[in-house]
Amino acid sequence: MDSYQENHQEEIEYLKKTLAFIEEEVKKEEKNLEEKKSDLIAAKKDMYENTVHIASDFESLVDINLHLMQVNNHISGYDTRRIKNLKKMINSPYFGRFDFIEKGFNEKEKIYIGLYNLMDKNTGEVYVYDWRAPISSVFYRYELGEVMYDTPAGVSRGDVSLKRQYQIRDSQLKYFFDCSVRITDEILQEVLSHNTSAKMKNIIETIQKEQDVIIRDRDHELLIVQGVAGSGKTSIALHRIAFLLYEGLNTNLQSKDVIIISPNSVFSHYISSVLPELGEENVRQSIFDDLVLEVLQGRFGKETREMQLEALIHSRVKIGDEGRKKSIDFKGSRVFKKILDRLLWHYAHRLIEFEDVYYNGTILATRQQLKNRFLHNEIGIPMAKQLNKIETILLQKVHPLQKKRLKRLEKIVEKSEGHEFEIKSFSRLLAIKQAVAFRDRIQKFTKVDYGDLYTQLFKNRGLLHKLAQGLTLPENINEIISTTLQNLEEGQVHYEDYAPLLYLKLKVEGNNVVSGIKHVVIDEAQDYTPLQYEVFKILYDNATYTVLGDIRQAIEKPIDYSLYDDVSEILNKGKTIKLSLNKGYRSTCEINAFTQKLLGEGNQHDYCSIERYGEEPKVIQRETLEGIDQSIIADIGNYTQQGYESVAIICKTQKEAEKVFSRLKKSVQLTLIKPQEGEVIKGALVIPTYMAKGLEFDVVIIYDVNKENYVSDFDRQLLYIGCTRALHRLVIYHKGDKSPLI
Repeated sequence: MDSYQENHQEEIEYLKKTLAFIEEEVKKEEKNLEEKKSDLIAAKKDMYENTVHIASDFESLVDINLHLMQVNNHISGYDTRRIKNLKKMINSPYFGRFDFIEKGFNEKEKIYIGLYNLMDKNTGEVYVYDWRAPISSVFYRYELGEVMYDTPAGVSRGDVSLKRQYQIRDSQLKYFFDCSVRITDEILQEVLSHNTSAKMKNIIETIQKEQDVIIRDRDHELLIVQGVAGSGKTSIALHRIAFLLYEGLNTNLQSKDVIIISPNSVFSHYISSVLPELGEENVRQSIFDDLVLEVLQGRFGKETREMQLEALIHSRVKIGDEGRKKSIDFKGSRVFKKILDRLLWHYAHRLIEFEDVYYNGTILATRQQLKNRFLHNEIGIPMAKQLNKIETILLQKVHPLQKKRLKRLEKIVEKSEGHEFEIKSFSRLLAIKQAVAFRDRIQKFTKVDYGDLYTQLFKNRGLLHKLAQGLTLPENINEIISTTLQNLEEGQVHYEDYAPLLYLKLKVEGNNVVSGIKHVVIDEAQDYTPLQYEVFKILYDNATYTVLGDIRQAIEKPIDYSLYDDVSEILNKGKTIKLSLNKGYRSTCEINAFTQKLLGEGNQHDYCSIERYGEEPKVIQRETLEGIDQSIIADIGNYTQQGYESVAIICKTQKEAEKVFSRLKKSVQLTLIKPQEGEVIKGALVIPTYMAKGLEFDVVIIYDVNKENYVSDFDRQLLYIGCTRALHRLVIYHKGDKSPLI
């Protein structure tokens, strides 16, 4: 028997042993679960039979609470996650192994790496180590020879004499091979050659060294990653969350303490299965639009990010129509943030008209005393809370009634108008009326509204120019001022106004919405403005951050690496690190070479592609849109027959996507992806370019890349995003002359 056969037999035996242990553990856990269910039913029955159903005295209430505590104790141990995790492991209990001798010891350990820990609590034998365990980092980071890894007790050192990878599916060992350097491209190639799925999958079998460094970083409060298209940024971020939650057993980080800020709801759906696959539930996902709705509560209209992009794309069709673009740039800038800060100072020091406060002929406070009290704010209490505190103090001086009761008493006054005889004490009615009138007088200077404040910036003639002294304003600032004022007066604002409004509200009123978040992941970092990062800073001031982006996939304007300097300066964390991922894993070499050329001279960057080869991208000309439609219908049929499971027809805009869908749906089964409600499924689909960001498809068909439709640098960015979504095949159709960009 040769060496491979001996090793193969050994591995078969270990797999059988591991699977047998898992099955035994499942039986034990299911038995325990049944016992807990029985105990719970018995506890509920006992509570019903031995306690009163309505508490009539204190002793009865204590009795009920005692039984409730007992029932809750049963419920708290009622956890099915371990059973779910064990059943997941039956399909493929592990994917890697390395043989390790710790320094100072002679015994060799065989360390198997899988999705979760698997240990016999009776004997202490570890069948499988969780991929997040400290020792597992050796598998991802080191060659054969000397290694080291961090442990809670310090750095552990040793030697690795073997590294092995497995392909186990449906509890069967398909194959294994030894790798001396790192996780080899063989497994990676095998995984990448498959069709994509409707949901993003975990990558624990193929995590690369540079990715593992990011995932396991615990030393930095702000970790910034610049990654090329297809480098696995989002997957890394999700696995990093899983790692931090695993470590959270020591740091007290729980899933409810983490939030992921995604570019759009379609992408949120797409990544929603990864963390549950890794055993982590209840991590909050959000998009910026959700934060707007949560904080502003729909007060200023309902324009979404997608609506803004549609407007921006269509405005660029008109030559010279750059007004909206410049407004977006300005209102998201650090210059505008300075203007807003000056507005807040100006309002506090110049616009609040404090008055001398009298009651029954007695002066309670002079205007100067009130202003001094308001401005003497060394601990930074939000403006609205400061004014509210002043109002409360003044009200308490004139009336024993608590402030909250005044609203209820106001109703009494309203009902009694013309019917004073219905109130027993006429003098009491007068006192109430007097107190309400007094409150109304002082609220002229104790109430501040962030929306009114924002309106004043554009309504008060010359105010914005005055506050912007020493700052550079856009050439069309007067147009921006008049358009914004008109929108505000109509109760409808543009999407770019949301961040300024959020900023003002949070600065004026304080953060009364979001609390308890300890770690924030911001994906597609290049899509957010400096002012949006200022909002994140206020909302999640005490959190640590993982920020991931690609400056080549910015849509509105060209962005360079200074973006990350701005992010670092704004979030202002003590320990910050910036890392780069320059290797693309998504597309074939041919597609990657094509997309790099799309960037144009001077915009290409350090980029390397995994060596996976396929067909050259196709650029096909048709005389009419009908001709393009017929070709796409044929393509969908052909690629489906070839076994490809996802075909994306990527259009420039949502409007174009809807038209294409309307025409093609008569001849072929396909799905239209809509903003806010769309979800990627298998099969053929139609989607606008900007909604495809972060997604991937077996086949990508870009619709009508002609010389009129794709011509500007802005169009180049959209085209680049669309083309980099392709795993295996890329087809570009154009009517008439093709775009000069290709």
